[in-house]
Amino acid sequence: MKGVILDANSLGDVNLEPIITCLDHFQVYQSSNQDQIETRIADADIILTNKTELGRKEFAYSPRLKLISVMATGTNNIDLLAAEELNIQVSNAVAYATPSVVQHTINLMLCLSTHLIDYIHDTRQGLWQTSNSFCRLDHSIVELSGKKLGVIGYGELGKNVAKVAEAFGMEILIAQDTTVTRDTSMAHLLAKVDYLSLHCPLNDKTTMMINKTTLSQMKPTAFLINTARGGLVNSNDLVHALEQGIIAGAAIDVLSAEPANESEPLIQASHLKNLLITPHNAWGAIESRNRLVKQTRENIDAFLAGKILRRVTPS
Repeated sequence: MKGVILDANSLGDVNLEPIITCLDHFQVYQSSNQDQIETRIADADIILTNKTELGRKEFAYSPRLKLISVMATGTNNIDLLAAEELNIQVSNAVAYATPSVVQHTINLMLCLSTHLIDYIHDTRQGLWQTSNSFCRLDHSIVELSGKKLGVIGYGELGKNVAKVAEAFGMEILIAQDTTVTRDTSMAHLLAKVDYLSLHCPLNDKTTMMINKTTLSQMKPTAFLINTARGGLVNSNDLVHALEQGIIAGAAIDVLSAEPANESEPLIQASHLKNLLITPHNAWGAIESRNRLVKQTRENIDAFLAGKILRRVTPS
């Protein structure tokens, strides 16, 4: 059997040896554009991909295709209906990046709360060295303890972020996607939280759920954190809210189009001191990526043994 990895560079420097040794032949490509896919998957029985889009058109190029193992949890880049019709099995990876994403989410909350980036920058510019006091308190510092954290999307990631936040002494308010479970309405939740962290999937209900209306319902001292999907947030509305002081700040790890481009409103506004942007690397701890490789190998081994592990089907 033959396998192909279409976008290995999205995994960074992780060791792929456990994957590529499980078949007689495994071709590894660092990246693949849509024009290259036809020739690259023509003889493949198994395709591994992180973000490369595969649909009915691509499946026609690969008559031998039996398994797609997505090297991620999200499978919105795969036409699951077409795969099911063509008897192509689809697997993914689950919960492999939880510690990494939780750590990154809390880190972003702390950076917003303490102006950590500003203080580091100021020290590099020599402000502390020329100070007439032993410390500098140029930027506001607030504690997480006693604050309210709103978590939208109370699955694997949302639950674990809440668990860590509780250790900081935060009060947790929960919404599962857009359905609030510990408050009377979304507007009520938004009005109460000091921090709002997004961990829900991107779908018809949640697209642009953070917009001019919902941002206006938040406190002017509140912070937004998004490590889920860029499409959950209306970028133009968020930039306006940050510029006008409608909310105090935001930390964003994901954008609607990735990699980022200069036309993205949040990139254009990245000079704002109350906006932090990281390059979709919340999941990227080496331990996380090693677990991803391990799960992918398990998916392939199970398939070769006549079983399907971590099966993904159309919802």
